[in-house]
Amino acid sequence: MLVLAVAFAVLGAASNAAGTAFQRKAAATVPQGGGLRLLLALARKPAWLIGIAGVTGAAVSQAVALANGPLSLVQPVFILELPFALLFGTFLLHRRLPEEGWWAVAAVVAGLALALGAAAPTGARDLAPMTRWIPALIACLGAMAAAAAVSVRSPSGLLRAAVLGAAAAVGNALTAALLKTATFTLIHDGLLAFLTTWQTYGFVLCGIAAVLLLENALQAGSLAASQPALTIGDATVSLALGVFLFDESIRLGWWLLPACVGVAIVLTGVLALARAVPHVRTVTG
Repeated sequence: MLVLAVAFAVLGAASNAAGTAFQRKAAATVPQGGGLRLLLALARKPAWLIGIAGVTGAAVSQAVALANGPLSLVQPVFILELPFALLFGTFLLHRRLPEEGWWAVAAVVAGLALALGAAAPTGARDLAPMTRWIPALIACLGAMAAAAAVSVRSPSGLLRAAVLGAAAAVGNALTAALLKTATFTLIHDGLLAFLTTWQTYGFVLCGIAAVLLLENALQAGSLAASQPALTIGDATVSLALGVFLFDESIRLGWWLLPACVGVAIVLTGVLALARAVPHVRTVTG
């Protein structure tokens, strides 16, 4: 089951990255503008339709992964979306990633494998009582609101990007927790129960909020400012929610040392990738 969860998490990360890359490729061919006219123009682009299919496939893959593994295992694997996005983007847009970018990709993959191998997250259940959901919702939604308030008051673009990236990370983790329970309900109780449980509508609304926060983070500052908070924040909050809501656990004791080393390697690789993005070169000839 855990192997299946990891496999679908990797597939989901790759599918979402590919979908985003195809959408960007389609958007690059459309004149400036917005609203319904932009959507109608994009809908006629095969690349955009492939992108939508990729994002949809990612959501399905994430649901399958969460149905077969703990939240604290599945969500950290989605860190791989960043290197996947760069790889797909450079290929589709005929760009070339510098050598340091490839080393950064290797660092992210190796660090993630080390951290998850050492922590070995395990899950106990897919449902949680409201006595746990209520404080989890208050903490997560409160943190997202506080981060948004700080970003509005801050004169620094880098700080705004960082706090909004952190808020998006909290939103992603909460969305995944809600999706885990909604998926369990769909599998075991059927479609009607899925459509009448509050977690179904919760993960939709929370997911939309997380996307909006991320878009504002990317607009406020550089990728190097928002990506570390987004990457590490998502994994950290997912771990906390997994333990609190679903009684998940990780290995402690001396296993914490290699796990922390793996996290440090991932963060180093993410920072290096964020710095490599402006140096991606167009392939000629």
